[in-house]
Amino acid sequence: MNILEVIEKKKYGKTLTKEEIDFIIQGYSRNEIPDYQISSLLMAIWFRGMNEEETANLTNSMVNSGQIIDLSKIDGIKVDKHSSGGVADTVTLPLVAIIAANDIPVAKMSGRGLGHTGGTIDKLESIPGFKVEIPVEEFIEIVNRVKGAVISQSEEVALADKKLYALRDVTGTIDSIPLMASSIMSKKIASGSDAIVLDVKMGNGAFMQSLEDAIELSKTMVNIGNSLGKETVAYITDMNEPLGDAIGNAIEVEEAIEVLKGKSHKKLLSVIETLGAEIIRMAGKASDFNEGRMIIGNTIKNGAALRKFSEIIQAQGGNPDVVNDIELLPQAKFKIPFYSDSSGCLASVKTKEIGLLAAYLGAGREKKGDSIDLSVGIYFRKKIGDRIDKGEVIGEILANDIEKANIALNKMKGLFTLSEKIISPKKVIYCRVSKEGIEHYST
Repeated sequence: MNILEVIEKKKYGKTLTKEEIDFIIQGYSRNEIPDYQISSLLMAIWFRGMNEEETANLTNSMVNSGQIIDLSKIDGIKVDKHSSGGVADTVTLPLVAIIAANDIPVAKMSGRGLGHTGGTIDKLESIPGFKVEIPVEEFIEIVNRVKGAVISQSEEVALADKKLYALRDVTGTIDSIPLMASSIMSKKIASGSDAIVLDVKMGNGAFMQSLEDAIELSKTMVNIGNSLGKETVAYITDMNEPLGDAIGNAIEVEEAIEVLKGKSHKKLLSVIETLGAEIIRMAGKASDFNEGRMIIGNTIKNGAALRKFSEIIQAQGGNPDVVNDIELLPQAKFKIPFYSDSSGCLASVKTKEIGLLAAYLGAGREKKGDSIDLSVGIYFRKKIGDRIDKGEVIGEILANDIEKANIALNKMKGLFTLSEKIISPKKVIYCRVSKEGIEHYST
């Protein structure tokens, strides 16, 4: 088989066979095909796209390029959850505890933050002693014992994706839906779960800026998952403003604990309830979505979710006392409030820019391998549609560098706008995408 012939075929919009895709992926994984030829193929895919069968074959080939995690020794149906990335997206931390508290195994492999998006593993590492690098056998033992664990994704999973992603990043082909979908789904499928719930973010703080693109990506991933034998459902959720109030690492752990204690974080809780109800249904613990949502409410109210979070922390070597004493988490030296210069309704938020500003303070990375400061971040405590008075405190800058803190304070003024008109809140959940079709939500 000839690589140039495959490039030419896709350049003219023809369909690649499973054998051709395997030839490309396995050859590139073994360093038998050079970057410049794969770059050419990636650009051809960006322009010409891939059909459902091609995308499924690409995903499957990427799955088989590296380690496949065997979770068969874990009792019960394992449902994985994946977020496409956003700002103040603290969903995983409370969600894992809620699901595990209902005797549903959660064997979660997560990533680190990059750019404006946060990473679950970084957040967990702000808990003193918490271990995210755990051998698979120990990981399985913890899940069987306490029903939940979250570890760092193995570098050996979907090896081809690691190489392809790095190349896409420097060739302007990140925003190809078949390439995005196969990248996400190859890691999820190789991670060994029985079913997958996807949280596809849409808005100015997400990779998908429009509902149309988010639906297309969701449909592609749902089709991939189901074609490869994994029940897969996607929800499109809003990222036109930070999901929670906290943007950082330790402060997001604190917010997760507040959610588990029943303190109101309505938008964040709405996403947790939606994804959680779907997971509980998939795991066979609820007859339908509404029953699953009711179970989640009860699990928080009776304290079982908070107790389970403490158990998971202890099982992974962390200090479980953080659930009652947040001062045990890393604390920033400077906590500086910022005020509104005028009155009005919050009309819009530059979500990605707020995420990047938190990264500038030290909460995130520009590139993989950068060190981060777990204690710093930004609180932005208002949501679109909220009334704000002149001089009102609307958030805080948490920093360890006073110069950076002052720069961040000045920049925050330009990252949201107020209106004299009444502004309606943004939807939280836009739609559900499954093999049965698309279900749109009214609120």
